[in-house]
Amino acid sequence: MKRFTQITLTLLLAAVCSVQAFADDVEFRASAPSQVIVGKPFQLTYSINQRAKDLRAPEFADFDYLAGPYTSQSSSTSFVNGKRTSSFTLTYTYTLMATKEGSFTLAPATITSDGQQYTSNGVRITVLPADEPAQSGQSNQSGQPSQSRQTSQTNQTSSAQTSSDNIFIRTIVTKTRVHEQEALLLSYKLYFAGVDVAQFTNNTKLPEYTGFLKQEIEQGEIQTELEHYNGRNYQTAVLYRTLLYPQHSGDIKIDPASFEAVLRVQTRSQVRSIFDDFFGSYTNVTKVLTAPGATIHVDALPAGKPASFSGGVGKFTMASSISSTDLKTNEAVTIKIDIKGTGNMKLLKTPAIDWPEGFEAYDPKVTNNFKTTTSGVSGTKEIEYLAIPRASGDYVIPAIEYSYFDTQDNTYKKLSTPEYTLHISKGAGDTDATQAVVQNFVNKEDITQFGSDIRYIHINSSLSEASSFSAASPLITFGSLEYWLCYLIPFVLALVLPIIFRKQIKENADAARVRYKKANKVAQKRLKTAKKLMAENNKSAFYEEIERAALSYLSDRLAIPTADLSKDTIAGILRSKGIGDKLIAQVTDVLSTAEFARYAPSADEQMQTLYDRTTEIINTLENQKI
Repeated sequence: MKRFTQITLTLLLAAVCSVQAFADDVEFRASAPSQVIVGKPFQLTYSINQRAKDLRAPEFADFDYLAGPYTSQSSSTSFVNGKRTSSFTLTYTYTLMATKEGSFTLAPATITSDGQQYTSNGVRITVLPADEPAQSGQSNQSGQPSQSRQTSQTNQTSSAQTSSDNIFIRTIVTKTRVHEQEALLLSYKLYFAGVDVAQFTNNTKLPEYTGFLKQEIEQGEIQTELEHYNGRNYQTAVLYRTLLYPQHSGDIKIDPASFEAVLRVQTRSQVRSIFDDFFGSYTNVTKVLTAPGATIHVDALPAGKPASFSGGVGKFTMASSISSTDLKTNEAVTIKIDIKGTGNMKLLKTPAIDWPEGFEAYDPKVTNNFKTTTSGVSGTKEIEYLAIPRASGDYVIPAIEYSYFDTQDNTYKKLSTPEYTLHISKGAGDTDATQAVVQNFVNKEDITQFGSDIRYIHINSSLSEASSFSAASPLITFGSLEYWLCYLIPFVLALVLPIIFRKQIKENADAARVRYKKANKVAQKRLKTAKKLMAENNKSAFYEEIERAALSYLSDRLAIPTADLSKDTIAGILRSKGIGDKLIAQVTDVLSTAEFARYAPSADEQMQTLYDRTTEIINTLENQKI
C-alpha cells in the first residue's frame, strides 16, 4: 500500500510538472507596426504557438475597425539527427485604420488554450499625419504620344522618381552652439518616398571635420522607420553617426558629405507584350546624394579656470578609497579614485597625489571603462596609486582636487577626495639610521647598496721601494726653456680659447637657444621613430611618439617649460608671435587628435594621415620667424 501511494504521488507530480512546462512554453504575442499614417489601413496580429480558442481582443477605441479577425494556422515537423521537432502557430489578423494622429496603446488580449487563459503583450502605436496634398501639375492634353515623346516621358518618369523631393539626406546636429570640448552628435539621415533603394555603394565621402575630435559610433544594421517631415511621410534610415568634440572656439564649418545609392526605378517604355504592360520594366540608377554642411558656434570656456582644471568638460563625480591608514614601514598603501560621468572621458588627465617626503611612489595604474553612445562617451576612469612608506611617523595625504566644466550649469565645478592621515609604525628590521637615509632619498637609485659604498684601502709594502727613486735627476731643469713653457702655454691657451669659442660658449650658456636650434633635429628623430612604429602597426606607441614629437618641438621652439605645456599656452604664445589662427587651429587639432587616438583604441584616425599632418606642421613652423 505504501509503495502504491509513492507511485501515485510521483505520477501526479510528473503530471503537474508537465502541465507547468507546457504553460511555460506557450507564447501568446500581439504585433503591429510601431508607426502608421492617418487614413491608411494596417494589420494587427495575435499569434499563439498552441491550439487555442476564445480570443478576446481589446476595444479599438482610437482606430477604425475594418475587418477581421482572419484566422490562419501553420505547422511543421522536422527530423534532425533522428530527433523529431514540430511547431505550430495559430494567427488572428485584424485590419484597422487610424483616424487621428498621436501615440496610442492597445491593451493586451486574452485567449484560452487547454483550459488555461493567456494574456498577450500590449502594443504601442504612433500615428503620423497624412501627407499634405501636392500641387497638381499640368495635365497632358495631347493624344497618344509619338515614340520620341514616349522616350522623353520615360526619362521624365525616371527623373521624377529620383528627384530631390523623393530622396535626400539631411545633416542633423544635436547642438549648433557648444563650448570647447563639449560633445555634439552629428547624423546623416536618409529620407525617401516612392523610391526603391536597392543598395548603397562604398563611394561615401565624409568631410575631414577639421577643428573637431571625432568618435565614430558603431552603426550596425541599418533600420528604416516612418517620419513625417515637411508635410510628407518618408521612410528614413540613419546612415552614419559620430560624436564631435570642438577643439577651439569660434565658428567651425563642417563641409558637405556625399553618399552614392543604387535606385531601382520603374520605367514605362514601348509595350512589346502584355507582360511588359502588366509588370512594367525596371532599371538601376546610380544617384549621388549630397548632405549639406553645417556651422557650429563654439564658445570658449569662461575665465576663472580653477588651478586643478585640466580640460574635463561634461558631468562627472569622483570617489576615493584607501587600503589602510595604519601601516608599518615598507608596507604598501593603495589609494583608488573613480571618476564617473559623461563627457570627454578619453581626454581626462590623471590627477597627481602630493605624497609626503619619505614615501616611495610608483606610477599610477589607470583602467578606462568607457562606452560610446549617442549622448556621448560615458563610463568610469579608475586610477590606482601605490606608495611605500620608508619611515615611521604620522603623515597626512592631502586631498586630491579635480575640476571640470559642467555643460549643464555652464560653470566650473570642483571635486575633492578626503584628506587621509596615515600612522606608520616601525617594521621588522627598521633602524633610525635607515630612516634618516630614506627620508632624504631623491629617487630609487639613490637608496641602493648603502653598506657597500666604502672600500678600505690596502697599503702595499712594495710601495716603500719607491723611496729609492732618486730626486737628484729631474726631467726638466729649473729655469730652462721647457720649464717656462710649462707655465706659459696653459696661460696663453686660457686667454685665447675663450676668444676663439666665445660665440659658441655664449650660445651654449643660453639653454633656451640651444633647445631652439635643436628643436627640429629632435622632432625629426622622433618622427623617424614614429614612422618605424607605423610600419610595425604599433598604434599605441605610434600615437605616443607623434604626440611627443609635436610637444617636444613646440616646447623647444617656443621655450615653454615642460610643466607648463598645454594647448592653451601653446596657442597663446603662437598668437603673440603673429601666427595665424588657421595654423594655430591645425597645431591644436594635431595635438588633440594624437592624444585622443592614444587613449581611444576605437579611434579611427589613420596613422599615415596624422603622420603627414604632423610633419607638415613642423616644417611650416620651421619656416616661420618665431
